[in-house]
Amino acid sequence: MLHYRFKHYFFLLTFLLTSVSVSSQENPRRRATKVTSTGANLKAGKFIDVNVPPYAASGYFPEQIVKDILINGGSTCTTANITNVTVSPNHTIFDDTRFWGYFNRGTTNFPFKDGIVLTTGHAKQAGNVLVDQASEDVEPIGSDSDPDLVAATNATVDLKDAVSLEFDFVPNSTQVRFNYIFASEEYSGGYPCTGFSDAFALLLKKVGDPTYTNLAVLPGSAGPVSATNIVPAGPLYPCGPINEAYFGGINTPRVEINYYGRTIPLTAIATVIPGQTYHFKMVIADAKDRSLDSAVFLEGGSFDIGVKIIDETGANLPPTINMCDNSPKTLKAQVELVPGTTFQWYKDGVLIPGATNVAYVTTEPGVYTIKVMVPGSQCPGEAKITVIGGTSPTVQSAVLKLCTTPTVTTFDLEAAIPMITTTPGAVTRFYTTLADAQAQNNNYIKNLTTYDGTDGQVLHVLVTNGGFCSRMATLTLNKEATPTAGLNVAKLKICLGESVLMTATGGVTYEWKDTASVTDGTRTVSPTKTTTYSVYAIGAQGCKSAKPAEVTVEVVPAIVSTLKGGHICEGDRLILDAGPGTGYTYEWNTGEKTQSISVNKPGEYTVTINNGVCSKEFKTQVIKAIVPQIINVNYNDRGTMILTASNPSNGILEYSVDNGATWQVSNIFTNVPKNEIIAIRVRVKNTSCVGFIEYFTFVMRNVITPNGDNINDIIDFRGIIGYKDFSGKIFDRYGKEVFKAEKVRPYWDGYFQGKRLLSSSYWYQVTFEDPASKLLTVKTGWILLKNIE
Repeated sequence: MLHYRFKHYFFLLTFLLTSVSVSSQENPRRRATKVTSTGANLKAGKFIDVNVPPYAASGYFPEQIVKDILINGGSTCTTANITNVTVSPNHTIFDDTRFWGYFNRGTTNFPFKDGIVLTTGHAKQAGNVLVDQASEDVEPIGSDSDPDLVAATNATVDLKDAVSLEFDFVPNSTQVRFNYIFASEEYSGGYPCTGFSDAFALLLKKVGDPTYTNLAVLPGSAGPVSATNIVPAGPLYPCGPINEAYFGGINTPRVEINYYGRTIPLTAIATVIPGQTYHFKMVIADAKDRSLDSAVFLEGGSFDIGVKIIDETGANLPPTINMCDNSPKTLKAQVELVPGTTFQWYKDGVLIPGATNVAYVTTEPGVYTIKVMVPGSQCPGEAKITVIGGTSPTVQSAVLKLCTTPTVTTFDLEAAIPMITTTPGAVTRFYTTLADAQAQNNNYIKNLTTYDGTDGQVLHVLVTNGGFCSRMATLTLNKEATPTAGLNVAKLKICLGESVLMTATGGVTYEWKDTASVTDGTRTVSPTKTTTYSVYAIGAQGCKSAKPAEVTVEVVPAIVSTLKGGHICEGDRLILDAGPGTGYTYEWNTGEKTQSISVNKPGEYTVTINNGVCSKEFKTQVIKAIVPQIINVNYNDRGTMILTASNPSNGILEYSVDNGATWQVSNIFTNVPKNEIIAIRVRVKNTSCVGFIEYFTFVMRNVITPNGDNINDIIDFRGIIGYKDFSGKIFDRYGKEVFKAEKVRPYWDGYFQGKRLLSSSYWYQVTFEDPASKLLTVKTGWILLKNIE
């Protein structure tokens, strides 16, 4: 590229003001056509990427970039025989202005995906962003010239900025090739017609030989690749066209690369001896001056050892061949047989055991690869060929059935094709004679959709794969009238649990819609709900009736009853209700015929319900109730009362704590008042069997203030003093009895022997038999007496 260093401004200005070099006066500096910035070349991604992230290869040393990019194209064959890799001048990867590097086409349409670029300027300016080449560049990049390049291109002008990439290489085949593109700014302003022959050479020689062979030459002895030997036609190029077929075009608007013109992708080819050491030298230089730069783009992975696959006659095989019915095909590697050369064949990427000869006979389709390894090389040459499976179509003989109707009387032979072959793309033809089918002539049936065949007729079918393989089968025609199905049933309405016989007519066999296990015409069914039965009639040839015969068997809903028994006490009556139902009639074992009856005796009662189609019997028990009794009362000072009652008749119990005013099934009551007589009742539900007890909700007060205000003036034992084995005593802190409850004085007012006791804590003990549980109850605790002193 044209590079301008601002650090030279002061030097150049001083130099120009004091003197002008003679050479500068004799060789005016040239300028490239000024690049016009457009929306197209200012957008991101319009230029190839050179020596920039995120590509790891941008940081490769010369040896690695040759091995991994140029030779192997990033493949796993990293042990190629590459040695002595050098660049000249020795620009390291840490030099941001180096002449060599890695490029990747990124999102552009550049012909090569990636590779190595060599330029007589700065490699980075080969792409990345738009660079205006109209600025001057006098900074040397490489040496003034290169004798090998001069000799190879017969250069007649001075060469400047010569740069090169060199390495030794041991080939593993008889052929070596590279793909490359030559690009130059010399195409700006018509300089190729004025002797500015920027040149490029790909030099090859066997190590020890004195001279190189230039591989960068045009076909047909058209000369070396250079800016003066590949010239387009046009006003700027009066000497053109010269080898215009190899010119890729003028780069305007400026996109992809920062060069005015470039060649088409070219290929350098050389014949080599496998196992010998060769020296490669890739060199490029400017002509006459350093003003306008050139570059060469080497395609990554374009190294090719040139292995080809031929047949047993030596004829080159195309990339794809056909195979019919797995007939053997001979595949052979076309290579120069060097002693020690090894071969390995692969199918679909998998090594074929024992296939280690130059030729391989395949009997099945696939992608076949031959890898050739010559002595002294660790990277095999390879070639691939695809064998397409041209096996004959899969066919089988079939039977085509026609079920005639008044409107359908002919066969549709197209309907038989899927039964005969499922091979995609197969061509099927039907013949009436075997001879015509074997001759594959044109005497095949044309009217496939309306063929008037007969029952039992056999057609001969020829199936081809549309190209070169075929097989034959037969098609047997069966023809019969479509049957009409009928269905008779003994009863259309049954009771739940009953069975009914159905008889189908019209066919030889039958297809019932609700079951696949029955093919007979008669069935006995026991539906649990109203069900519609459908049956198709099947003829002798397998023809099926167009419509099924149907019949609906109604199943009367199951008879249900809400009949419940219960408990009764002596003198009680209980209503037994069998429950309503549509069309129900009732008959009790008592002789009554109503939905419900009233009974007053324990025992078993039976009712038979009839719905007009069927009947069902229901039974219940009426149990004699025994009066339940309260056997325990659990009451606490929070007002919660829990009742326990006996239930000898095992009926549902109800409880009341307000003398029967309200009842509840729960035996737990809340908010029951303290120190009151509670009338507790328990009964068997819906009976008059009621148990009764009065229970005093005794809660001992812990504070007594006998001040005459009728609030907490006394400790009252009147509610329980009548209980059996009652005893109520109060003691002082020393255990002295200061009060004993008696019927004549059932309360304590804080006095002892007529004297007011001192305010203090006292202790009580109350004992009585619980009226419900009949157990002795003992309550103890403390009382705070607080007198007004």
